[in-house]
Amino acid sequence: MPVIGITLGDAAGIGPEIVAAALASGKVDARFEYRVIGENADAQPGEPTPATSRAALAALEESARLLRTGEIAAIVTGPIHKARMQAEGFAFPGQTEFFAARAGVTDFAMCLTGGALTVALVTAHVPLRDVAALLSAREIIRVGHLLAAFLTARLGRAPRIAVAGLNPHAGESGALGREEIEILSPAITLLTNHPSPVAPATFTGPLSPDTVFHRAVAGEFDGVLCMYHDQGLIPLKLHALHTGVNVTLGLPFPRTSPDHGTAFELAGKNLARPDSMIAAINLAAALSAR
Repeated sequence: MPVIGITLGDAAGIGPEIVAAALASGKVDARFEYRVIGENADAQPGEPTPATSRAALAALEESARLLRTGEIAAIVTGPIHKARMQAEGFAFPGQTEFFAARAGVTDFAMCLTGGALTVALVTAHVPLRDVAALLSAREIIRVGHLLAAFLTARLGRAPRIAVAGLNPHAGESGALGREEIEILSPAITLLTNHPSPVAPATFTGPLSPDTVFHRAVAGEFDGVLCMYHDQGLIPLKLHALHTGVNVTLGLPFPRTSPDHGTAFELAGKNLARPDSMIAAINLAAALSAR
């Protein structure tokens, strides 16, 4: 049977609990075997230390090695504390960027899916003040094509993708910002006139961010292309907090994770729900099966 790897994340958080609960739930894909990667490093629940951060980093490096050698077909990552990891030598904004670097991939993006909503991010782990300067038609097109490929694989048809505006009311014809006129609209025109031959899709926008997610959940769109991190994550977590999954687009292997953090304050109290970890495992399995 093919094997899917699962890292514990920071063992002082809820990672070990939700991994164990997920694997014991009877709800994970039975076509796969599952290999837990990482050690508890004498972790005490709710008490992260440099040792737990180093153990989490070692588990990521081990999972990258196992992916390279083909010993695992996909990886599901438990939650880490980024700042604590970076203090121990983790040189990446997050696990998304880590796996892209280890795979030698530059064309990648962060996507989240849960319930009736799927979002992909043109910019991800950057300060909000830097977003407008980082937006370009090239990046919007690049991430749009990655989202189209992901949705095509899941749906088996050409997806309908909404493009969220950057500014309130999508700029309101320039009154609230010109990014929609100067960057987003030209990118959408190019996406429409020059679709990806691998995954053609319909792109609509730029649309007002305050209504586009409601329209997507109602079924008008299969996914939403978002301009920055919280634009996509706030509605996703409001809609599917306990079943949301983070998936890295563009990698040569499936990589998913539960859409929540370490929750040190809940660790060891038997309060953490494994739903998001179960969903992450099953999405990794579904992507591997395809």
